[in-house]
Amino acid sequence: KRHVYSYIHGSSLLILACAYTGVCGLSTSTPASSPKVCIVGGGPAGFYTAQHLVKVSDVSVDIYERLPVPFGLVRFGVAPDHPEVKNVINTFTQTAQHARCSFHGNVRVGKDVTVEELQEAYHAVVLSYGAEGNRTMGVPGEDLAGVYSAKDFVGWYNGLPRNRELRPDLSCETAVILGQGNVALDVARMLLSPVDILKKTDITQHALDALAESSVRRVLIVGRRGPLQVACTIKELREMVNLPGTRPEMEASEFEGIAETLKSLARPRKRLTELLLKAAIETPGEEELEKRNRAERAWGFRFLRRPLEVLPSTDLIRAAGIRLAVNRLEGDGEGVRAVATGEVEDVECGLVISSIGYKSLPIDPAVPFDTRKAIIPNTMGRVQQTAGLYCSGWVKRGPTGVIATTMNDSFDTARTLLQDIGKGTLDVSTVKPGSQGVSALLEKRGVKPVSFSDWEKIDSEETRRGETRGKPREKMLDVGEMLQVARA
Repeated sequence: KRHVYSYIHGSSLLILACAYTGVCGLSTSTPASSPKVCIVGGGPAGFYTAQHLVKVSDVSVDIYERLPVPFGLVRFGVAPDHPEVKNVINTFTQTAQHARCSFHGNVRVGKDVTVEELQEAYHAVVLSYGAEGNRTMGVPGEDLAGVYSAKDFVGWYNGLPRNRELRPDLSCETAVILGQGNVALDVARMLLSPVDILKKTDITQHALDALAESSVRRVLIVGRRGPLQVACTIKELREMVNLPGTRPEMEASEFEGIAETLKSLARPRKRLTELLLKAAIETPGEEELEKRNRAERAWGFRFLRRPLEVLPSTDLIRAAGIRLAVNRLEGDGEGVRAVATGEVEDVECGLVISSIGYKSLPIDPAVPFDTRKAIIPNTMGRVQQTAGLYCSGWVKRGPTGVIATTMNDSFDTARTLLQDIGKGTLDVSTVKPGSQGVSALLEKRGVKPVSFSDWEKIDSEETRRGETRGKPREKMLDVGEMLQVARA
């Protein structure tokens, strides 16, 4: 029996064909009716799960996505100035064009069709729909104008239809971002980047226009723990350090004793901390000093701070500042935790962006959901106490990691599913209607799915519009317009 495994290292795709016997129990000969698997969610987790299934087995896969456009957070989450990260779309496109894979956009699972109906039509259903919800700060003033979640702010500049009406007020001088992960640094970079850089990316035009008129000149990136616990990667930090027209502004006192710990740090953390120290407290060289002196915008980390309250303007309508609790650290290593000192600090600002995490939401009453962890309870991707139901990506493990993390996680779920077929614990002996059965239901309900070739019409039109502006693409923001172009 022959199987093909895919390994991705960096941007290279290496295909290793290996022959072995008795692992999954799958034959190379195509049966009269191959197993049919449905994947809910057309983002990285969904496409990586599909990629593994179609490459190493004879399974047929249908991907259902609520929007007319595929690729999820690769399209709507990756920063506009990170086009190299979006190259994975080429791999996803190859998967979508595979003979045993089909894309069905504009289908809302849980509304247009239930998970139980999908289970009737397919031998297995994989839930890979990501994390659409926001974690809230849970502090007074969180609902004031001028306070946004990073998820919504990112969706605004990346063209997510639900965020196209956000219209953030950028008339203030100081913005505070709560959280110190990669998303927080993406947001900071978008707020401070020269427009001449952004206008060459696929940022939406309405966001570009707003940022061109922005009065924001200072961004503070706040975290509850210290410099040794900062959650961003060195790549993102280096981009902030090298951002044209900006200078770092940090409190030297927050870095006391950090240099002495460098020798004991693992290499990735050591390199990150060295760069942080260089930006924060080292005397800059002549060239760097000249850059900083010319800079009209500034950014900086603030450590050991936790939000207590968003302070309102005099009319009680808008954010005018934020009150922060001052923390200290207790414990060592991985067990270190932030403890309030009782001190507070007020920071004047007109824009507060909370980047404290995404969270998954329940999709259907028939699917078990752990509301505390905000994930579908599972064992190696098998949804607990529900035969034939699987999950991958953020809804499986929580909103952590980078795209490569999701790739490995999704491959694991695909392997689990194939093992269940091989062991007979997933029954594929009965004939299932697959997309034909679902299409009949959708037609009765007036839902018209968007195929991958329909998406390519949208893609071509967005690319054409982008070329007129000197951009890679100009994304459509309205679902109705997307559907109109897809069906032209």
